[in-house]
Amino acid sequence: MFAPQDESLVEIDYPLEAVLKTDVTRGDSNPRAMPGGTPMKCKVLYVSGSLGLGHVTRDLAIATEMRRICPEVDIAWIAGSPASEVLAAAGERLVPEQARYRGETDLAEAVARNGRLSLTVYVFRALAAWFHNARLIGTVASQGEFDIIVGDETYEILVTNFFGIHVLPPLPFVMMYDFWGLEVTSGRLFERLGAWMLNLVWSQEWRVTARGRNAAIFFGEIEDLADRPFGVLLPNRRRYAEKHVEFVGYPLPFDAKDVPHKNVLRRELGYGDGPLVICTVGGTSIGRDLLELCGRAFLLVGARVPGLHMVLVAGPRIDSESLDVPKGVDCRGMVSQLWRHMAACDLAVVQAGGATTLELEALRVPFLFFPVEHQSEQEVTIAGRLARHGAGVRMHVSSTSPQDMADAIVANLGIKVSYPEIPVGGVHLAARRILERSGIRDAGNG
Repeated sequence: MFAPQDESLVEIDYPLEAVLKTDVTRGDSNPRAMPGGTPMKCKVLYVSGSLGLGHVTRDLAIATEMRRICPEVDIAWIAGSPASEVLAAAGERLVPEQARYRGETDLAEAVARNGRLSLTVYVFRALAAWFHNARLIGTVASQGEFDIIVGDETYEILVTNFFGIHVLPPLPFVMMYDFWGLEVTSGRLFERLGAWMLNLVWSQEWRVTARGRNAAIFFGEIEDLADRPFGVLLPNRRRYAEKHVEFVGYPLPFDAKDVPHKNVLRRELGYGDGPLVICTVGGTSIGRDLLELCGRAFLLVGARVPGLHMVLVAGPRIDSESLDVPKGVDCRGMVSQLWRHMAACDLAVVQAGGATTLELEALRVPFLFFPVEHQSEQEVTIAGRLARHGAGVRMHVSSTSPQDMADAIVANLGIKVSYPEIPVGGVHLAARRILERSGIRDAGNG
């Protein structure tokens, strides 16, 4: 009842027995050569899913690393907006069918209210689109002579499989995660029941990722997973993941050792020597309230901090000129390689996006973070990781006044931070695992 009809797509329902029996014979039984042997082309269908820009940023880094290890890699992409625009700008090849892919950012923005987003409500609203997307992915995968399918939080595959619809052809499939299970962030009965139902599906993901040469990758550490059940009568999250998931560390789009000194970056980016605050909300429009709150604090901070330069990065989904902020605030739209600007600043003000907060940790930059309220990944998983690492100052948009924001900015501007070292080999290890699962021999030697 969830799946909408679309005659432009081929309905694919591969028999479960065929998928379970397949071991991708062009893999172990006939491994393709890597460095030192004859190069073989590896064709990858890469689905860059989820919200905003954080996922596509790491996906591009993984694609770059795959090509470094194996130059013969040929990648075709499926993604929704704004990720599809980022991929196109980077010169990547999007399959023609991706124009019919229903992007998740649009769905999330439609569900969000007053800067709040319930992931449980969002997922239920997205189910019809996920069934559509799953069939589209299956159609492309079955017609493109690919060697492997990669999905960055491609939950549509797991959901349709749970309902007995097996859309993928018998090819290796690598699923990548950065959080594990939905959390309840309110006392509403619908959210509690909905989260349990969705976690039931999640607890069965092994039926996809444990088949044949498929795999599940988690970006992070085992401590990022709650050591408690998915829900009543459901398995323990952490123990389940220890059996079925490979932890590869955190992914970064840069090597922290190669980041130029702050003064060098400021000259390259055109910033002066005065105090610099970067405020950014990623790739959705849900953070408008946070940007405007920063703007309302600008004059209050400026009265106490001479020469303040505040930059609001609106991203691709908010018109920077539409922001209601006082004169003197530097409003920008999409900023390429935003991490360079954050490395140059004295303080960042952000939502609790996984990619952005991770980059700030690695760059050793002080920051204030505002989880999107009721968004359980940000409020529980990411906030929990930051608390464990002693990184960032947690605040809430709904309870923060302009004066509160100004006080927090002044108190944290330019402070020295000492975040712990974190494992950041996620990009290389994910790229290596994808190539290995595709049948490339000795991918780990790249």
